[in-house]
Amino acid sequence: MSWTLGRFLRGFAIALLWLALGTGAWARGPLPGTVDARDLPPEARQVLAQIRQGGPFRHARDGVTFYNRERLLPVQARGYYTEYTVPTPGARNRGARRIVAGKGDTGNPATSGEYWYTADHYASFRRIQE
Repeated sequence: MSWTLGRFLRGFAIALLWLALGTGAWARGPLPGTVDARDLPPEARQVLAQIRQGGPFRHARDGVTFYNRERLLPVQARGYYTEYTVPTPGARNRGARRIVAGKGDTGNPATSGEYWYTADHYASFRRIQE
């Protein structure tokens, strides 16, 4: 096998791996990492429980549409995601922490099992694993 062909095949194999993982140039954005629900801050675990129960929520903005403008979550139709405030101890405002819920196969954030956590106001996300 020639040096050029070997180099091509190596590059092709890497490109296929990236495509299979959904993180290559063909993906619309990076896929979020994960976090175990037990490893979330206690305030986030409480908000997650409230989402699953359908409320009540502390902030008037909880449950509003999250537009995914950063495109860090999988691209979905407008209205698919909703956001919820995770209280930050000592903060005088809503703080930077949120849980974003998708509608999933059920069409309902309370039962979808599709949740992401951000501690930096949408700069990064980790998918919550239960």
